[in-house]
Amino acid sequence: MKPLLFALSVALAGSPAAVRPPSPAYVWRSVKVGGGGFIPGVVFSRAERGLAYARSDMGGAYRWDAKAGRWTPLEDAFAEGSWFGVESIAPDPVDPDVVYAAVGVSRHAPSAILRSRDRGDSWDVAPVPFRMGGNEDGRGLGERLAIDPNDTSILYFGSRFDGLQRSLDHGRTWAKVQSFPWKGLGSTPPHSPTRAGVGFVVFDPSSGAQGQRSRTIIAGVADPAAPHLIRSDDAGATWKAIPGGPDTSLLPVQAQIDNNGMLYVAYSDATGPNGIKAGAVFKLDTHTGAWTDITPDKGAGPAPGYMGLSLDRSRPGVLVVATVDSTRKGDVIWRSLDGGRTWRDLRGLSRRDVSATPFLLWGKREADFGWWMAALAIDPFDPDTAVYTTGATLYATHDLTDADRSRPITWKPWVEGIEQTAVITLASPQRGPHLISGFGDIGGFVHDRLDASPTEMFQSPIFNNTDTLDIAGRADVVVRSGIAAHSGDATVAVSQDLGRTWTPLPTPSPVKGAAVTLSADGGTIALMTPVPMITHDLGRSWRGVVGAPTASRLVADRQDAQRFYALDFDASAIVASHDGGSTFIRLAAHGLPAMSAQRPTSPESPWPLYATPGRSGDLWITSADGLFHSTDGGRSFRRPGGGLTAEALGFGKPPPHGAYPTLFAIGSKGRERAIWRSTDRGASWLRINDARHEYGRRFRSISGDPRVFGRVYVGTDGRGVVYGEPSSRTDQEHG
Repeated sequence: MKPLLFALSVALAGSPAAVRPPSPAYVWRSVKVGGGGFIPGVVFSRAERGLAYARSDMGGAYRWDAKAGRWTPLEDAFAEGSWFGVESIAPDPVDPDVVYAAVGVSRHAPSAILRSRDRGDSWDVAPVPFRMGGNEDGRGLGERLAIDPNDTSILYFGSRFDGLQRSLDHGRTWAKVQSFPWKGLGSTPPHSPTRAGVGFVVFDPSSGAQGQRSRTIIAGVADPAAPHLIRSDDAGATWKAIPGGPDTSLLPVQAQIDNNGMLYVAYSDATGPNGIKAGAVFKLDTHTGAWTDITPDKGAGPAPGYMGLSLDRSRPGVLVVATVDSTRKGDVIWRSLDGGRTWRDLRGLSRRDVSATPFLLWGKREADFGWWMAALAIDPFDPDTAVYTTGATLYATHDLTDADRSRPITWKPWVEGIEQTAVITLASPQRGPHLISGFGDIGGFVHDRLDASPTEMFQSPIFNNTDTLDIAGRADVVVRSGIAAHSGDATVAVSQDLGRTWTPLPTPSPVKGAAVTLSADGGTIALMTPVPMITHDLGRSWRGVVGAPTASRLVADRQDAQRFYALDFDASAIVASHDGGSTFIRLAAHGLPAMSAQRPTSPESPWPLYATPGRSGDLWITSADGLFHSTDGGRSFRRPGGGLTAEALGFGKPPPHGAYPTLFAIGSKGRERAIWRSTDRGASWLRINDARHEYGRRFRSISGDPRVFGRVYVGTDGRGVVYGEPSSRTDQEHG
């Protein structure tokens, strides 16, 4: 295979060598939730105390800044969204300034190897042809990317589809290791199913000397038909399968080796994080070839699957392992002081303090111990410090060794600076809290402060996903719909106090992902079912509307409570109601483009019809042909001259000395996809995010703030909610 050369360099904030762009027009910050998503891997530096890296499955990589006491996102300047799925991360074991990352969100998307010489402040990027799966099954395996501790110019990467890859020049070029016996199951994604492939690579540091290659390298292969552990004792020149070990139905998922040559391996019967039914933990003496089964809690029947594994680098034989996807009694962390002969269950000794991120209570008195516990790490400089992941947070403790004396361990979320969530919908009320949000996996929130984790997620009912969220144009009523967290719970809820308390809304039949809409006065609720339905009495009775197209999503006029609108995609027309949504008539809708192919296919997608706050009959339509505006209730449309093709639209406070709302959009001008602002009804647009704040261009939703001129909230797919505000007083005053 032809070596792969680094093709470009991307400079991020903080890089002294980077050419700094002009000061941006906007200042961008994160709306704080605190974690919220899956972090499959956490790796402590072996070269410097207090330095660690975390990799997320769709929100990029982070560096722990011990002095600042927070995590720093490292990929916000990347415009390529696929690179936010981090397959593996590897800090250099000798030079604390050097770190590498393997990135690629799925086999359907581009992949690359990143190299930084300034701790991730800037990156050299090598696009590679072998596909990755940073957000696919098996993302907790690892680490796939490994650096020879004796000769740090040498790196290996265990790929999913294309065997073992190697670099001999500090990651500048890569080529497949032809002598490695497992070639992979084909390099033909995206058509082939996901595979785990080579899930980890470990070096035995004692098999080499400084400046001389480590001779012993072990790679784990988690494809069912493969030899599972493969070893080289001549610095990667030749390889052979390691005999023995557990039943071949179990797959090696994580491994670490100590300074005495003892290899510890966690096994599961699937690569997870779901669908795991059995597993084991073994150790291998790499000098003698002797295997020992050290599985904790064997009990009756098969042991649960295991994944997270970490060694105490100050004391050989001290280690922790974590179950994954266990249904026996929930996932458990086990700790051994004697190389796995005996174990202590840390779950029973542990308490969680989630006061900094109280949403983790999920409406209960105590936070769950965890699930999807793939990342588990002991600080190599401090055996009292350890961290483990769940599907929604990272927990860290600084009193791990108290468990050795049967003392309680306190775990706290270790997420300051991490915002790793998918945001589906946003709304900014005219009064009360500045932001109400709908998230994937963690429901949604009322944000009383933008710099503090919300006191709790939406309750009564709790949703996993909030798909739609609507605020009445002239009342404090909010309605939401989504996917219930518990089977049988309602999927629609209404609030009379801007989201602080909720009442489940009875629906005419079980609905999933059906959009909901509120009239301007909050008295009428519309439900997007095959025949659209409305209720005037909070769901006690429903009736189908007359004249609206099948599966219409009704859009309420923001000023007139009697007026609703809907798009007839097939006819490229507007239907309108003037009797509170009961009956609709079709309007001619002159000036609209063909819309038949532009109906959203997912309940999470932005709807292309918008009603302008504070103005009756004022409508906007987003389409592949551009933006279209009506001021006569949908009878005629014109296309503003700004040249923007918008995917989603938001409305904010009018500029000073202006009366019409500021427009914000996720959209494109030419080939430039960005976040935009218009203060002249779409006649012109200003790009307001800059080269330091691309966020992978993984933008999903947008809302302006009706009370703060220029402020915009953007929901991303992996980096939570970010918000921007004008950086200059002149812009704030004059727009």
